[in-house]
Amino acid sequence: MMGAGLYSLLGLASSHAGTHVPLAFLIGAIAASFSVYSYAKLGATYPSSGGAATFTVMSFGPGIISGGLNLFQYLAYLIAAALYAAGFVEYTNTLFGGDLSPVLLRLITVAIIVICAFINLLGPSLVGRAETFAIGLVVISLLVFSAMGFHQANFSTFSMGGGSIEGIAVAAGLLYINFQGFGVVTNSSSAMRQPQKELPVAMFSALILVTIAYLAVSSAVVLLMPLSSIQAHNGHVLAEAGQIVAGKMGLILISISALLACAAAVNATIFAASNIAADVAKKIEVSAVLGNRILKNNLHALTVSSIGVIILALIFPLNEVGQMASLAFLLVYAAITYGHIRIHQKTGANPKILWCAIVINLSLFTALFLNTIKTAPSSAISLIIALFLSFGIETVYRLKKKAEKNKPKD
Repeated sequence: MMGAGLYSLLGLASSHAGTHVPLAFLIGAIAASFSVYSYAKLGATYPSSGGAATFTVMSFGPGIISGGLNLFQYLAYLIAAALYAAGFVEYTNTLFGGDLSPVLLRLITVAIIVICAFINLLGPSLVGRAETFAIGLVVISLLVFSAMGFHQANFSTFSMGGGSIEGIAVAAGLLYINFQGFGVVTNSSSAMRQPQKELPVAMFSALILVTIAYLAVSSAVVLLMPLSSIQAHNGHVLAEAGQIVAGKMGLILISISALLACAAAVNATIFAASNIAADVAKKIEVSAVLGNRILKNNLHALTVSSIGVIILALIFPLNEVGQMASLAFLLVYAAITYGHIRIHQKTGANPKILWCAIVINLSLFTALFLNTIKTAPSSAISLIIALFLSFGIETVYRLKKKAEKNKPKD
């Protein structure tokens, strides 16, 4: 959950929320807490490497709804991984003074995705150790940056600026992707000894810790930098803030921590996407598309997932893929939580909390989607196409399968 979206989307969020970005982060955290509750209950009841893909089947039963939703969810993970890969490339370019050629940046995009896919092939144990090492360094760097930023900030000259209520809501929806990682945690529930106890503690602890970090870092940034400067440096604003705090060394250290955070996020998200694909591939009745022979094992799932992420990262710029990722997960989490209501008696969840999660997620989705239509219509259109294709392809495959089953034998 830590870091990647923070490094990449802080500048874009400030164009909507102004200096109220910390408030947008807080709203995003509150919104995520309701979905965390839903996923923790589901994961504890149905531990599986498929995570949310399993939840949809348990909630809606095997069919077009669960299959289409799983396919769309799979695409959402690929979009998120593309965002993190784009963030990695943005900070790589910043680290080298912004002088890298477009061709080299594309090669770096492909390289980081392939490397992360290879790490995933080595198993969940190595993935866990790699994540722990990378995020440990990221957390330390962000805490040090925040402390130095608050120390150097001139509180007497600071003034709030920009950001309407609508803009803060849009920013909260955009920054929601920073908390999206809680869904990835459920994919490791089957590897936990006591998921009923460990999973909720892990998810809520992570949510609290990253919220504190996000509030500290975003507050330090708005205190250190004029709003115009934050927006001007958009995709790499933390590197510029690091330079204000500690000169060239600060820029280098923050950029390196950004590379670690984005690489860790690419790694974890490809892990989640391929696990969804591989898990449902073992259960052909779950999804006729993801259960196809192409995704019949982890190697095939990783290969397909990596190719998908590479294509998305090369086509869409950072800001647009960021909007798409947040929109996709707001919609997915609302849909899965709605399904949770259908089986809440089995999980022991409070339906009122589940309804709150649905209403909040859909409200943020609506605010961000309406803004995206105005500012980046191609992102909104692409997301709609992905949604219709997911359910359309699933429907065609299932109808074809049904026809073949009912076809009289010679």
